[in-house]
Amino acid sequence: MKIHKVGLRFAGASSLVLLASSFANAADPSTAKKDMMMPGMDHSSMDMSGMDMSDMDHSGMDMSDMDHSGMDMSGMDMSDMDHSGMDMSDMDHSGMDMSDMDHSGMDMSGMDHSGMDMSGMQGGKAPADARSSDYSNGVPYGQYGKPMMMGDMPLWGVSVDDLGYQFNDDQINYEVGAWYGVDERRLSLRSEGSIQTEGDKEIDSLTSLSYWKPLSIFWNGEAGVAYDTENDKPAIMAGIVGTMPYFIETDARAYLYSDGQVRLDLGAEYEWRLSQHWVVIPEVGLTAFSKKDSDNHITKGFNEMDAEVRLTYETFSRQLAPYVGVSYETALGSARDQRRQHNESVDSSSLTAGVKFWF
Repeated sequence: MKIHKVGLRFAGASSLVLLASSFANAADPSTAKKDMMMPGMDHSSMDMSGMDMSDMDHSGMDMSDMDHSGMDMSGMDMSDMDHSGMDMSDMDHSGMDMSDMDHSGMDMSGMDHSGMDMSGMQGGKAPADARSSDYSNGVPYGQYGKPMMMGDMPLWGVSVDDLGYQFNDDQINYEVGAWYGVDERRLSLRSEGSIQTEGDKEIDSLTSLSYWKPLSIFWNGEAGVAYDTENDKPAIMAGIVGTMPYFIETDARAYLYSDGQVRLDLGAEYEWRLSQHWVVIPEVGLTAFSKKDSDNHITKGFNEMDAEVRLTYETFSRQLAPYVGVSYETALGSARDQRRQHNESVDSSSLTAGVKFWF
C-alpha cells in the first residue's frame, strides 16, 4: 500500500511538470512551429474522418516526407485552413482514399495558379507537324483522288416530266430539263413542245438556256436566253419557279422576243399521292402575249389554257413512272374568234399515255 501511494505522488508530480512544459512551449511561437515539423511521421493508419480543421494555420508545416497512403479524410472540414506555407513537394498520396470527400463548398476563386508548371502533364501542346493540313496524315488518296465536300462538288441531273402521245390530236408532247452545278448555282437547259405525227409533222418547241439560283427556301430564280421555233425568234427569258403553300409546284416565265413581243407562261401542278406508288397529277397552264401578231395567230392578252390529269405508277425507286390521262386545251378571249377565222379548233380534248422519269 505504501508503494502505491508513492507511485501516485510521483505520477502527479510528473503530470504537473509536463503540463507546465506544454504551456511554456505554446507561449513561444518559435518552439511551437518547430514542434510542428513532421517530416518523418507515418500517417498511414490515421483516421481523420471526423476532425474539424477549419481554423488551423498550417503555414509553417513541413510535410515533405509524410506518408498519407492510408489516411481516411472523408469527413474532414478544411474550409478555413491556411496552407500557404506548406511544403508538400515530396508527399506520397498514392494510397489516399478521397472518394467520399465533399468539395461542393470549397471556394477556390482566390487561388493563384500563375506559377504552376503543367508542361509535363499528359496532352499539352501538339507539335506543329502533328497532323496534315488536309487530315490525310500522310496516307495517299489512292485511285479516287482527293475527296471533296458534297456542297462544293458539281453535280448534274436530267428529268423528263412529260413524254406522252395524244391520241385524238396525233401528236407527241414533251417537257425535258437538264442541269449542271451545285446547290447555290446551276446551268439549266429546258425544252417543251409538241411533235406532229401526221401531215407536215411540224415541231413546235420553246427551248431555253438559263442560270439558276435559289432566291429563298421555296423559290428559285432563272435568267437566260431562249428560242421559239413556232415564231422563229430568239428571246431573253426570266422566271421564278418554286412551291406554293399546300405543295403546289408553280412556275412563271417571261420571254422578251427580238421584235418586242412579250410572252408569259404560267403553270401549276400538284401531286396527289394515293399510295406509295400510285399518284394522281393534275396540271394547268396559261399563255399570254403583250401584243397582237396576225402572222403567228397571236392576240393580245391570254391566248390559251391547257389542262391535264394523269394517273401515274412510280417504279424503280420512283425514277420511272408510266401514266395514262386526259388532256384538254381551249382558246381564250379574242383568240377564239381568230381560230374560227382560220378554221382551227377552239377546244380539243384527248386521251394521253406516256412516261416520266429522271436520273
